[in-house]
Amino acid sequence: MADNVGGGLETAIPQGQVLESAMRKARNRLMPFLILMYLLAFLDRANVGIAKQALQTQVHISDAMFALGAGIFFIGYAVFEVPSNLILHRVGARVWLGRIMITWGIVAACTMFVVGGSSFVALRLLLGVAEAGFFPGVILYLTYWFPPEYRGRVLGMFYFGYPLALTLGTPLSGVLLGFDGVAGLAGWQWMFLIEGLLAAGVGVLTMFVLPDRPADVAWLSADEKAALSVVIDRESSDKHAEGSGTFRQALRDVQLLKFVVIYFLMQIGSYGVVFYLPDQVSALLGVKIGLLVSLVSAIPWLCAIVFTAIWPVIATRVNRPRMFFLVCLLMVAGGILLSAHASPSVAIVALCIAASGIIASQAIFWTFPTDHFGGTAAAGGLAVINAIGNLGGFVAPNLRSEADHLFHTSTAGLHALAIAALLSASTALLLPAQGRRVVATALNSMAGRRGGR
Repeated sequence: MADNVGGGLETAIPQGQVLESAMRKARNRLMPFLILMYLLAFLDRANVGIAKQALQTQVHISDAMFALGAGIFFIGYAVFEVPSNLILHRVGARVWLGRIMITWGIVAACTMFVVGGSSFVALRLLLGVAEAGFFPGVILYLTYWFPPEYRGRVLGMFYFGYPLALTLGTPLSGVLLGFDGVAGLAGWQWMFLIEGLLAAGVGVLTMFVLPDRPADVAWLSADEKAALSVVIDRESSDKHAEGSGTFRQALRDVQLLKFVVIYFLMQIGSYGVVFYLPDQVSALLGVKIGLLVSLVSAIPWLCAIVFTAIWPVIATRVNRPRMFFLVCLLMVAGGILLSAHASPSVAIVALCIAASGIIASQAIFWTFPTDHFGGTAAAGGLAVINAIGNLGGFVAPNLRSEADHLFHTSTAGLHALAIAALLSASTALLLPAQGRRVVATALNSMAGRRGGR
């Protein structure tokens, strides 16, 4: 079998043409659909910020109950994250990711039936349980298709779903809020219903269109499959040789703790902005949340799309991920602090800087654990990082609310979020300065074996 693989790649491998072709096809075929999936995931997670004022005035949910409901999503998410990802590794992404999307879409749509604080908190908890495993499942899935040299670029592309959800989804949510009274439903009920059913529909589609592995598709040639198999298998064998291939090894690895701490602190800053950005923009503009606030709230995320299209690509190309990651975290901290004290126009610019740092930092961050872990260590390790790290999403709204209440000012919470970003940057100094490289090594090794024959 090895001889057949080598013979099929005799000419193309030294030039990298076959692998480059495989990467281009995989990127074009897989990434648009994965971006759509993430867009809907984040929309159903974050649209609660758009509904905040309506829920408080029409359903009488207090600030404290809203903060609890916004954050408790991550408790259910954390509890079921690891088993979900291990199941995905065993049964395949197509079935399991489709199941996750259908389940969370139904639960998200059911948020239209909220009648008070208790039902709001219960449905947010259930939504976290339903969505558990989606994000680390996709990150794991990308390691089946893209070697480290390409992973930073595709992670940057995948993260487009995050700001797209807030750039396109926020105005959509604002429009749906305008359906108030149609068919006897409030605007916020229409928002949860339509956006939840969209996710469930795409989940059904996932069952039919998402391939599990390169070997399952007809749009890669035999040589392209073989070239991709060489580099993916080489990376996997390297990780196993380094003791980073099983879940038990991952749990004993001190690197896992570093990744968890960094990601947890990152998420405090991230969700502290996401959940409250419409509210902050509303206060800056002096108007209620509606279409205008939704459109202005989309501007920072539009800037984030542009920045994330460039920054992670450069980080991968020069192979200095830590330096580029630190810059992003400093952008988050500085942008949040400036937005707390500047005039409305400058504050919007500051939020653009913070949002750009939030999205690009997350795209770069995941290159570190995916470079480090392989096999079931990746399946379980990525889930552990995401599960515990995303508890920062529970801490963020409660931290911001409590800080504002404790210091009797609306800026104290923003200061707390900025401090979290700075602490994340400090911990990130412990990460490796350069990323893993396997493509050249794997292809040169094959060339050497062919020369030996």
